Amino acid sequence: MRKHADWLTQADERILEFLREHGNYPPSAVRDRLAEIGDDLDYSTNHLGMRCRALDDHGLLENVGGGTYSITDLGEQYLDGEFDAGSLEDD
Repeated sequence: MRKHADWLTQADERILEFLREHGNYPPSAVRDRLAEIGDDLDYSTNHLGMRCRALDDHGLLENVGGGTYSITDLGEQYLDGEFDAGSLEDD
């Protein structure tokens, strides 16, 4: 079971899951691919960009250049239920 944090959103979980499964992408590509999966995953590019930056600030994602993000080892551990995201402070 994942150890959630109050600052994490449903979009954050979808972003992390997507990047783990598909590799490195910018928020616009994540948005396009999630929207294809289902209407309930139709987030704006601006919202996903904001959430990617928040996940990067907390160490769950890394901006690898050009606005493209990669999931970190910590992000993988969170998805696997091995890391308590609640231990990360919300800035």
